[in-house]
Formats: sequence, C-alpha cells, structure tokens
Amino acid sequence: MRGPRRPKSRCKISGTRTVNESSFSNTGWLSRLRAGLRRSSGKLTEGIASAFTKRKLDDAALEELEELLIAADLGPATAARLAGDFGKTRFGKDVEEQEVKQALADAITVLLAPYAKPLEIDAARKPFVVLVVGVNGTGKTTTIGKLAQFYREQGLKVMLAAADTFRAAAISQLQIWGARTGCPVIAGDPHGDAAALAFQALQKAQAEKTDLLLVDTAGRLHNKTDLMQELAKIARVLKKLDPDAPHATLLVLDATTGQNAHAQVEVFRDLTQITGLIVTKLDGSAKGGVLVALADKFKLPIHAIGVGEGADDLRPFHAEDFARALAGLDKF
Repeated sequence: MRGPRRPKSRCKISGTRTVNESSFSNTGWLSRLRAGLRRSSGKLTEGIASAFTKRKLDDAALEELEELLIAADLGPATAARLAGDFGKTRFGKDVEEQEVKQALADAITVLLAPYAKPLEIDAARKPFVVLVVGVNGTGKTTTIGKLAQFYREQGLKVMLAAADTFRAAAISQLQIWGARTGCPVIAGDPHGDAAALAFQALQKAQAEKTDLLLVDTAGRLHNKTDLMQELAKIARVLKKLDPDAPHATLLVLDATTGQNAHAQVEVFRDLTQITGLIVTKLDGSAKGGVLVALADKFKLPIHAIGVGEGADDLRPFHAEDFARALAGLDKF
C-alpha cells in the first residue's frame, strides 16, 4: 500500500491485488491471516478431521457438522444453512475431510462476497468525513490511526478529530498516532463537548482543504441514552457545515467478543446509521467465525479486518482469503 498515484475521483481500501500493495507481500499477508485465524479454525478443522474420515454423509453427520460450525461462532442460523446446503449435494455419499473443508470454504466465500466492499473516499467531498464508532476496547482509536496511515500513503491529506472526550487516554493515543503518521489532530480537554470538537475539526479541515477527516467517538454503553444523544449531536453539528456529513459511519468490532458482537451492531444501528464494519483482533480470538454470522444477519459491508497491532495489520477484507483461512485450507 505504498507509493501509488493519487486517484482522480475515489480512493479505496482496495480489494484489488494488482495495486496498493503493502510493504510486505500478499503471500506474507495471507500467511499472517491464516496464522491469525488459527485459533478460530483449529477446533473446527480438528472436528472435521475426526468426524469426516471416509464417512457417509447422513443426518447424524450433518448434525455434527452443524454443531461444529456453531462452536466456531458462525451462529445457529448460518450453521444450519451451511450444513443444509452441503447435504443437498452430498447426502448419502462418502465424504472426506478435505472435501468438507473445501465445500465450507466455497460456501462461506459465496456468503461473504457481497459484503466484502472497500471503503470508498469520494474526492469530490472535501473533506470526506468518517465517523468511527464502537465500544471502548475494540481497537477503535488504533483503527483510526491505521486508516490514517493507509490514506496518507495513498497521497491523501488526512486530519484526525479526538471526539472521544470521555477518555483522556483516547485523546493522547490519537495524538500519538497523529505524530506517527504526520496527520494533524484536533483535540480539546477531557470531558469537553464532543460535538463542538467535531465541528471545530470540520471547520479546520474545510479551511485547509483536507481530503479525509477521521472522527473518533466515545463508546460508553453503560449509559446508552447519553451516547445516543452525543452521537446525534455530533452528526447534527457536522451537517451545519456539510449537509451530507458524516459521509460514512464505521463500526469497529472486536472479534474476541464472539456473539456479543451481534448486540453491539444492534445497539449502534439504533444509535446511528452504520454504513460499514471493521473487525479487529482476529489474531487473538477463537471466535473469528462470528464475522460470517454478522455478514449473514446484518448485511453490512465489511471494509477491513485486523490481525495484529502493527499499522500494516489492518487490511482489506477478501471473502475467499478469509473463508479458506477459517476452513483451515493451507493453500490459497
């Protein structure tokens, strides 16, 4: 993702492998993805290996497969559908481990493909305003820093707004990322007015002809009423300067929370208009399969996934790569 020419109209976290390559190779990223998902894929693939060794695919085998998928956090509804689809073409036939893995990878790829969409930055909007939301601890502020670095490397002029005024640590963390990436950070006092800070940031971004404004927000869910009012106020004051702002609202989810991620999507969907998801900490979780369940249930674009703390560890979401890694297939 280094050194391409600045786009004339739009910039993406691109899913195209012939452009926007990172400082390490695509093969390196796929190895990292596979390693990151090892905890998630381990029990699933071990279960498949023990259950499907030259075994006839009957009702008991399909039920066992469904249970394995549920245990991998794909969720009951998604697991039932994937197992059922597998049974439609292979019921009564002898099946082996590799065949089951390949069939699952193919089915999950088909399920995920419509939602693997890059985040598009419309250059006609200056600045393109991205509101980043999520509960505390999901890696929201770190994700903003990684996005800032990515788009700086694309040649865009990026500004950060520290509107998570509830946590002083979030402000200082964003300032560190600003210094690291060379992006200005608009910050105020802890516990200050988040909407006023966002308004000030957008004013400055407009004056300086910034391409992209990334706005951090608080994520305290213990008082949803306050959070809802704060997010609504931020959106309202931004629209005073740009009626279409924010142009994107991204929800950052922590894969280690597993099925609890469903509740987070539901809460934030009620609080604000979510336009896309970013899933982090897949390398620290045995619950990576929840991403499949989230896509199947909420039908929201998945822009990127994270498998580590480094700036290059947030990468575009590719349905097939993810599906094959989750199914434990060694070769891509």
